[in-house]
Amino acid sequence: MLAGLSAGPAVAAPSGYDYAFAAGARAVDGASDTADAPLLAPGGTYRDALPRGAELYYRLDLDASSNAYVSVTAVPPADSALTVSEGIRVSVQSADGHSCSFENAAFGAAHSPHPVTAWGARTVTPVNRACEGAGAYYVVVERVGTADASRGDWQLELTSATEPALKAAGATKAPDVWDSATPAPAVGEPRRRAGGAGFERATPIGAGVWRTDIAPGQTLYYRVPVGWGQQPHASVELGSSGTDSGYTLAALELGLYNPVRADVQKVSAGYAGSQRNLALAAVAPVDYANRFAGSEQVNGMRFAGGYYLVVHLAARVADEFGAGPYGLTLHVSVEGAERDGPGYAGQSVPRDLFQVTADQRRGAAEGTAAPDDTVMRVLAVGGIGGGTAVVVVLGAWTAVGRRRSAGAV
Repeated sequence: MLAGLSAGPAVAAPSGYDYAFAAGARAVDGASDTADAPLLAPGGTYRDALPRGAELYYRLDLDASSNAYVSVTAVPPADSALTVSEGIRVSVQSADGHSCSFENAAFGAAHSPHPVTAWGARTVTPVNRACEGAGAYYVVVERVGTADASRGDWQLELTSATEPALKAAGATKAPDVWDSATPAPAVGEPRRRAGGAGFERATPIGAGVWRTDIAPGQTLYYRVPVGWGQQPHASVELGSSGTDSGYTLAALELGLYNPVRADVQKVSAGYAGSQRNLALAAVAPVDYANRFAGSEQVNGMRFAGGYYLVVHLAARVADEFGAGPYGLTLHVSVEGAERDGPGYAGQSVPRDLFQVTADQRRGAAEGTAAPDDTVMRVLAVGGIGGGTAVVVVLGAWTAVGRRRSAGAV
């Protein structure tokens, strides 16, 4: 059965609004308090639903030395009437109620229903002594926004990962000097490569020029291997619509996410019907010590691995310029020579999350996922105990059917 899980060539993402949840993700019910919070095991991928006004709790059981990361992707219904400030908040708290981290992710000025992702972390650093030590930590997920927040449940995809300690202590200050000049965009004949419809089905690509189509409301996911010491950069060009009558605010959005799905940078631009280019600002080369920086464009570049490029075209573009699809060209470069990593004392969970393997580089060149990616994630979700792998039955995931009482936001 597991032999059939290897990802094949990337296929065209569906038109319009859609999100490909991870195959084999385990259904979980977030609790209304810490006492009943279900466990998010390292390496696992989970699904839940977030009602309006709810606050969901999940548990992490952590040792004293590992860094832990959680990402939450919220997917509202396609017909949601979203406000500009509406989104999700993800926070991590200690058993004593101390805050370890928190982040908000909003849908933005385009009011376009699409997946948004926020992350949380328990990191072992001298900065936050209250979040050191082994034991239970809690992930809190809630909806944020105005009193006019949209109704209906939002589907959630949650992931959990751990990063081991270093063999020897390293720098505790981010590098002061790095090349912050925006690289020239990659040039050359575009190669056709359709984007995936979710993080788990992100299409592997490397440096070069890539061409696809995108429909209003659609979000495309790509994954780029980035080694220690390297500096990724990307820009996108949206083709013209054939008419220049109208304007859509924040129509095109481009985001960069690191291997634990933490956002490094996000930019957006309006669209008036003529071709539109949008580029990320320069980010720091990958370095372990970047985690000590205050800037997200530096802080997020804390480890090597698969970085995600996420492109969204607002649904309202269809109202002004038609249903499309529209031509999209993605220019990707990876600057700098790859160097050795910091020297971890153990393995990440999932395995090899913070390095670039030969299979991943080959996949980026060929447009296929590394052969063991999906298998390892499914095994991590199913669990391994007593030497026997728990077989996870794949198929259509049944949406969470329970309903919770909605409380005050």
